[in-house]
Amino acid sequence: MIFDVRSRTFFLLLLAFLILLYLTVAKTVLVSDAGFETTLSKLAGNTTIDLTMDVFTELGWVLYPIFVSIVLFIMKRTRRLGLVLLLSLLIGTMVASYMRCYTGYEKPALDFVGAHLAIKSGADVSVPCAIDGTFPAGDTVRTTIFAFIIGYALSKRFPRGCYLLWIYPAVVSISRLYLLQEYPSTVIAGVIFGILIANIISKKLKIELIFDKSKS
Repeated sequence: MIFDVRSRTFFLLLLAFLILLYLTVAKTVLVSDAGFETTLSKLAGNTTIDLTMDVFTELGWVLYPIFVSIVLFIMKRTRRLGLVLLLSLLIGTMVASYMRCYTGYEKPALDFVGAHLAIKSGADVSVPCAIDGTFPAGDTVRTTIFAFIIGYALSKRFPRGCYLLWIYPAVVSISRLYLLQEYPSTVIAGVIFGILIANIISKKLKIELIFDKSKS
């Protein structure tokens, strides 16, 4: 299966994530992260781009992918897919929230001075936390999980088109960087963590059975 993460690749991704975790906790990459965000902060000011990025970042709100997973779960034909997606989103979101709380890597201190949407979505999932943490990037985790699982489900019918779903985490992550809400390292960590969580839950719940009509 094209979205199946083999054992060797899985452990390489896990190792990469642990290395990133160490580097961020040790604040080793903070200087380069902060420098990148300082450069991005100078791009603000174009109202069209600013508002477009605001729309993109709103698409990463936790309730949107969860709503899709609930709809899939309600329908008998897609129940297993909906269950895999829902559990992956819930587990990924909660674990990422606690990690953001305890890794000590705070969000960029710079304030975005560009245009904003007048209406904002509700608050994200949160845990009791002394800091406004950002490792790993929660929006990136969720959108990566969504693209991984739904992309896998569509891979047989649309073997090439299914990859277009990865535009979703890409635009959300870019918008979070542009709006000074995340660092490059936390976005990369979000992608890796999302893939790891989606792969683990998918295997545990035997997502490949969605292609077996006798099991649907």
